Amino acid sequence: MKAQQPFYTDDPSVTDAGNWHFEAFNEFDSLQRPQFPNLRQNTFSYRLNYGLPHNLEIDLDAPYLSIFRAVEGSPATSNGIGDTNMGVKWNFHKHASESWVPEMSATLYFEFPTGDSRQQLGSGLTDYWLNLIGQKRIGEKTRINGNAGVLFAGNTSVGALGIQTRRGRVYTGGISMLHDFNDRWTFGLELVAGITGNLDLSKSQLQFLAGGNYAIRKGLTFDFGVLGGKYIASPRIGGQVGFSVDFPSATK
Repeated sequence: MKAQQPFYTDDPSVTDAGNWHFEAFNEFDSLQRPQFPNLRQNTFSYRLNYGLPHNLEIDLDAPYLSIFRAVEGSPATSNGIGDTNMGVKWNFHKHASESWVPEMSATLYFEFPTGDSRQQLGSGLTDYWLNLIGQKRIGEKTRINGNAGVLFAGNTSVGALGIQTRRGRVYTGGISMLHDFNDRWTFGLELVAGITGNLDLSKSQLQFLAGGNYAIRKGLTFDFGVLGGKYIASPRIGGQVGFSVDFPSATK
């Protein structure tokens, strides 16, 4: 599978049955001014996927967070694990070149409060999140991914970032366009957004990302991106680097 990282907008592909896929990245962000005394956040995160029969995939991911603060003129830092996500993804409609219908998937995620909420490393909540994913291809080298989701309970926060409301639903969406320039280089642009059920802009998210990946060899990519955003739930500016690797089934 082609690596979706560094983009937050998911694509509909799933890991082949019996195979493992692993992604890891480090993102360093400068936070919005209303976040003061929080100044910056470093997020190291991994995701492990395993392919199941019937176009299903199970996912596990968790971050390690560092939040840098200004306290009476001196920086203070919180370090530790964040909240843990577990989910399932179903690719229920495959791409067909003769059809106008996009390839489609759905994900259902549960996030468990493994991070220390007193240090802002976790939300202290259990989250339930349903997301619909579509992809439309334009020729052989360009594809557009779209996501639309609803968080039924909890919030979307990862440390100091994300929507941190404790009540009501959160609606999320994203769109990305990716282009394969050759067999090794892929570049793309992305826009993601989130808003609370009461349309509170002071807790909203609007985030842009430009990035891509370089295929070091088959099944191994180097991933990179620069990002920035508006409203308190998005980083002011940041950068991301990581890698993605496929592990074929041992029975093959």
